[in-house]
Amino acid sequence: MFAGLASVLTGIVLYVFLRTNIGTAMRAMGDNSQMIRALGVSDGNMLVIGLALSNGLVAVAGALLAQYQGFADVQMGIGMLVWGLASVIIGEALVGPWQLGYAITGAVMGSILFRQLVAIALRWGLDPNDLKLITAGFVFVALILPGLVARLRRNKTSVVTA
Repeated sequence: MFAGLASVLTGIVLYVFLRTNIGTAMRAMGDNSQMIRALGVSDGNMLVIGLALSNGLVAVAGALLAQYQGFADVQMGIGMLVWGLASVIIGEALVGPWQLGYAITGAVMGSILFRQLVAIALRWGLDPNDLKLITAGFVFVALILPGLVARLRRNKTSVVTA
């Protein structure tokens, strides 16, 4: 319960922060660092703020996980980068990166969906080592799916207009 509340609160604070001037400049830095420099914003400062924010969020997540499980181990985070990336890619494929609120919602939805798919795979008795292949398959589908949907929409509109 506490972890869920902390996650929701962290998401709300992150959403509010990313809509401030500094948050907008930091997001713009990720899109086009040359433009940020041309506007007179220090790209180095934005990079440091972004790294500090991301490392702080990772620390909060690690603290919540250690509190939930009752222990912490150095090897606990191995492979989490790939799982996190897969979650974000799946969420972006589902929702799209149109606006900030959609991007955050998509990342959360992608994380929930990806974890559910992994839980189903483990429940079916698949070897945990095979999860690397399953993860690669999920990411592949998530990367291909938006392009296929866009192509189908273009073909559908071209058939209708022709």
